[in-house]
Amino acid sequence: MNDSVFHRLYDQYHQDVFQFLVYLVKDRHVAEDLMHEVYVRVLRAYGRFQGKSSEKTWLFSIAKNVAIDHFRKAAVRKKHSMDFFDWETQQLTSTERIPEEVSLLNEDKIRLYRTLDLCTGDQKLVIIMRYFQDLSIAETAEVLEWSEGKVKTTQHRAIRSLRQKLLEAEGGGEYAE
Repeated sequence: MNDSVFHRLYDQYHQDVFQFLVYLVKDRHVAEDLMHEVYVRVLRAYGRFQGKSSEKTWLFSIAKNVAIDHFRKAAVRKKHSMDFFDWETQQLTSTERIPEEVSLLNEDKIRLYRTLDLCTGDQKLVIIMRYFQDLSIAETAEVLEWSEGKVKTTQHRAIRSLRQKLLEAEGGGEYAE
């Protein structure tokens, strides 16, 4: 990989990738460290990049894997006995404060952002990619290595879950579709 390709990738996508990592780990400093790891992996792997996906979705795939590794390591450190991170049952939550940028959001967005932590890891990833990062369903499916149908289903369930949790938090009871 030559320097111009690396700089182009960095200049074009670093802000989106960084925001994605901040949304996941909710700590600007940790996201910065993870961002460095993403681009180290980019340097190592670019020679194997075959162009079957866009560079953007390839970078998000790497960022997703770096975030998964971060949560796995944190879980192992915390429990010392965890053998794997199960995306279906484990939550992608952080005990760290919400990023500084969130404090500028209105109360509804803050409530939504906090409620997102109550969703499953898969739901959280899909919502962040689709609505915070504006990835298409196809791009999200490519990053997560899922079918578009699974992305749509997970997105639908995530939205339904978020609505229900927000209503419950407001004392409004159950949401009926």
